[in-house]
Amino acid sequence: MKLTVWCNGKFSEEATQRLLEGTRHHRLVFSKAASASVLTAGEPDPELAAADVAFGQPDAAQCLAVKRLRWIEVTSAGYTRYDTPEFLEGLRDRGSAFTNMSSVFAEPCAQHALAMMLALSRQLPASFRDQLTDHRWEYSQRRYDSRLLAGQTVLLLSYGAIARRLVEMLAPFRMRIFALRRRARSESGVHVIAEERLSAVLPEVDHLVNILPENAATRNYVNSRRLALLKPGAHFYNIGRGTTVDQRALQEALESGRLGAAYLDVTDPEPLPPEHPLWTTPNCYITPHTAGGRRDQDEAIIEHFLKNLAAFECGDPMTDRVV
Repeated sequence: MKLTVWCNGKFSEEATQRLLEGTRHHRLVFSKAASASVLTAGEPDPELAAADVAFGQPDAAQCLAVKRLRWIEVTSAGYTRYDTPEFLEGLRDRGSAFTNMSSVFAEPCAQHALAMMLALSRQLPASFRDQLTDHRWEYSQRRYDSRLLAGQTVLLLSYGAIARRLVEMLAPFRMRIFALRRRARSESGVHVIAEERLSAVLPEVDHLVNILPENAATRNYVNSRRLALLKPGAHFYNIGRGTTVDQRALQEALESGRLGAAYLDVTDPEPLPPEHPLWTTPNCYITPHTAGGRRDQDEAIIEHFLKNLAAFECGDPMTDRVV
């Protein structure tokens, strides 16, 4: 079965060569408007009209219009621009598949969140700030402000691949872990709750980890009311999407001292402008959307696609299938 595979991703030389080798029995077409960023939306491309498979970040409207497309794999874990009933149901109705890269980015995102949980609990950012500024030796304050994760409570907003991996990583710390999900099915090592229980659980939380995707239902989901329900001194982490947080409310919660600290890997907008107040808000720590970063990112993306390509050819189950 010879397929026409369209791609608008731009990869390292080694990863590109692997893609060429892995698709040598098919027709591989690279878009002239290829991009290395998984956050960049693709443009409509005449070449896509002749494709059976789209790989990268294709234009969502064009994907619906090209009826011959049988499978779309995006090069990101998030798929905001495709997360509409029109798009997903349109693919489902015509029997086309849609997959993402959740399993590629789950490990680095979970490690990134754990790294900041440990750093904040052990007062590492505060000590680093002292080293960069006045070189104070804050022996007593840093020791007695340090906390152990053991026995603390975590609430994960969303329970997908990243959250599951984070739960595994947190197991040795013997924490109590809650996770918000639409369907409150039981899971090993985590108390899954439905939204109607959220207000009751928030006052117990030491660490609130936001992994929500961006859609109409999640915009400003973390708002002033929900932040006010957290116990004083709680820590907040965002590795989901910037638009899911009311950033003004977050800033006020930090400035008042009620929220102990916030770690943001995603913001609204991105890049965050140099003059934005979050850069200088007390106890707010920011990384530039790098939680999913890994040195072998391109190679891992290509291997994920080629593994799914083999499954698609044989009619076997594909990894990270959404539709």
